[in-house]
Amino acid sequence: MVFYKVAAASEYLAITGYGVRDIKLAKKAFVLPGQRCTKFDMSPVNYTFEVQAMSAEKLPFILPAVFTIGPRVDSRDSLLLYAKLISPHDKLSSHVKELVQGVIEGETRVLAASMTMEQIFKGTKTFKQEVFEKVQLELNQFGLIIYNANVKQLVDVKDHEYFSYLGQKTQQEAANQAKVDVAEARMKGEIGSKVRDGQTKQNASKIDAETKIYSTQREGEGIKVESKVKSEVKIYQNMREAEVAEANADLAMKKAEWQRQAKVAEVEGTKAVAIREAELQLEVERRNALRETEKLRAELLSKALVDYDMKVQEANWELYKRQKEAEGLLYEQEKLAEGRRATSEAARFARQNEAEAELYAKKKEAEGLVAMAQAQKLYIASLLEALDGNYSALRDYLMINGGTYQDMARLNAEAVRGLQPKISVWTNGSGDGAEGGGAMKEMAGVYRMLPPLLKTVQEQTGIEPPTWMAKMTETAVV
Repeated sequence: MVFYKVAAASEYLAITGYGVRDIKLAKKAFVLPGQRCTKFDMSPVNYTFEVQAMSAEKLPFILPAVFTIGPRVDSRDSLLLYAKLISPHDKLSSHVKELVQGVIEGETRVLAASMTMEQIFKGTKTFKQEVFEKVQLELNQFGLIIYNANVKQLVDVKDHEYFSYLGQKTQQEAANQAKVDVAEARMKGEIGSKVRDGQTKQNASKIDAETKIYSTQREGEGIKVESKVKSEVKIYQNMREAEVAEANADLAMKKAEWQRQAKVAEVEGTKAVAIREAELQLEVERRNALRETEKLRAELLSKALVDYDMKVQEANWELYKRQKEAEGLLYEQEKLAEGRRATSEAARFARQNEAEAELYAKKKEAEGLVAMAQAQKLYIASLLEALDGNYSALRDYLMINGGTYQDMARLNAEAVRGLQPKISVWTNGSGDGAEGGGAMKEMAGVYRMLPPLLKTVQEQTGIEPPTWMAKMTETAVV
């Protein structure tokens, strides 16, 4: 059946199947048999992420961000990509969210790794723009476009308080500066008040002194006029002069006292101002020392974190290098074992060939011996036949032909060479019939043989016969 499909204002129809080469996008269309029509929504969706990244100083932070992302409606190619890759899935599904989140996290981390924390914190707008542009380049291959991107303030990672310390540092610096300003204002007010009080007292003392001097002068003039007019009242004039002199002395003393008090007040005011200035300066230096301490503590903490991360990276690199060295050594040993195995195989093959060659040589040698024995057999048979079967003649012929008699003569000559035989000749009478005949003759022969025998035994072995048998002398046996 033929259906007529119409999409809503924020929707598109994706038609595939019979008569459509790839995919057909339309707002309204007839759906023919063998075709499939799918509606997909074009409205953008908000994705909220908390991207955890690390700056160039290896300081981790969390970047909360909200991206409004949807399909690009001004490009047909982008719509085709969106219809193929994204529309089969729900826009709010974990698949699409993980895809978008992976793109955003990857580009944000790469960009953050190339910037310092100060650059990221101060140039948030630039950082946002660069993240926006790089993420958009990756989303183009899915037919998506970023309609809006809102990057929130950076947040510390758990167990890392960089931004907290930074805020405390700023607050402490502002508080210290306010305290210094208040102390300076209070110092200026107190110094001005003391200066005004001193000037007022000095002016009052000056006016009082001038008034006294003027009154004294007027009184003196009156006395002079009165002394001129009333010359007869000499005693009264003297008394008035004494009073004037006393007043002058009193005035001089009071004037000196006022001057001393004014100088003392001035000195006290100056010292008080100096003391207050010293106290304020001490307070300022103490605050500065606290500020420098906090600053140094923050710097040392940051340096310690950076050193820790560097040492972790170095340890990982050392572990990776040792693993590679171990793998290389293992590979080398495997190749060496293979080489030794090949060498042993070659040596075994060579020994096998040598053994086969030796076996072949022995076999040929045995065959030669057999052939020689056969030849000798035929030769001896022919000799025996020629000698009419005389084995003694055959033996003598073979021994003479083989040089056996010559060897025996040479060996006997070698055996007796160097010997010094002693030949003793014994005479025991003429051998006539004095001894008688028969058995007595034989007994006489035995006795004649004894002396040379005993002499030979003594010479050869050094053993003498017992005295009861015979006694050996230089010439004979007694």
